[in-house]
Amino acid sequence: MSLITHLRSAMEKRAAYRRTLNELRGIPAHLADDLNIHPGDAERLAHLAVYG
Repeated sequence: MSLITHLRSAMEKRAAYRRTLNELRGIPAHLADDLNIHPGDAERLAHLAVYG
């Protein structure tokens, strides 16, 4: 993988992480409770969703 390809991939993953994190943070409290998602778990869940 070339350096440019690697950097582009990293930037795309970072953007996906930020989008996912913002979505998780925007979930209404009652829905988050139903899904058993705690506010402190947003970063971990976003990372897991994007990076595996």
